[in-house]
Amino acid sequence: MDHKNLSELLEKVKTEKCSVDEAVAKLQHDPPSTLDFACLDHHRQARTGVPEVIYGENKSEDQLLGIFEKMLNHSGGVVMATRIDQKKADAVCETFPAVLYYKEARMLVAREQVCPSEESENGLIAVVSAGTSDIPVAEEALVTARSMGNRVKAVYDVGVAGIHRLYARQQILHEAAVLVVVAGMEGALPSVVGGLFDKPVIAVPTSVGYGTGFGGIAALLGMLNSCAPGVAVVNIDNGFGAGCLASLIVRNSAS
Repeated sequence: MDHKNLSELLEKVKTEKCSVDEAVAKLQHDPPSTLDFACLDHHRQARTGVPEVIYGENKSEDQLLGIFEKMLNHSGGVVMATRIDQKKADAVCETFPAVLYYKEARMLVAREQVCPSEESENGLIAVVSAGTSDIPVAEEALVTARSMGNRVKAVYDVGVAGIHRLYARQQILHEAAVLVVVAGMEGALPSVVGGLFDKPVIAVPTSVGYGTGFGGIAALLGMLNSCAPGVAVVNIDNGFGAGCLASLIVRNSAS
């Protein structure tokens, strides 16, 4: 149950369209769902603003199908799964036609809370990638933030090797309330962006790079050592975490 569903239920109680007992029964219907291999937290979005999300890596098709069935039946808000390959996605989408697969982001999404208007109270989130190879992680951030009801725009392939490309797209970054900046190699782009724009920057290191990049560790350390103020860093390849954090920032700034 998300904030919207909970508010609607309480409003029905207030206006006597729903009895207290009926409301209690509804709330009791959404305790954690226990499966042999999972315990699903249906109230997480109402508590934290971020829904329970299925991490798909190493889960079997049968496990994903069982979890999706429970989530779709009992969770009122968006249902998302990350790190899903094509084979598993095909199995889930065939069983649950309402679920969409975003191949580049490797995400499954149902009941996407897409922002209905450019005039949303919440500010714009801009997702910026240094290179084309960073786009899968950037797309994970973008799909996550958009599925949670935010306006999101992408600015891709504007890394420091050709910094003039960033200047050509700077209008979007000026308009945004939060900037998610995704980069591999030496991870320099978030520092550049943090030094140019008066917005919170969420830096996402990726595992893109040659041998001494150490699978994203070089980018991670570069971002953690940024000399630009206002730059926060999530884990390597964690586009999902960046999308959630950006969503919370714009939501709380609008309230």
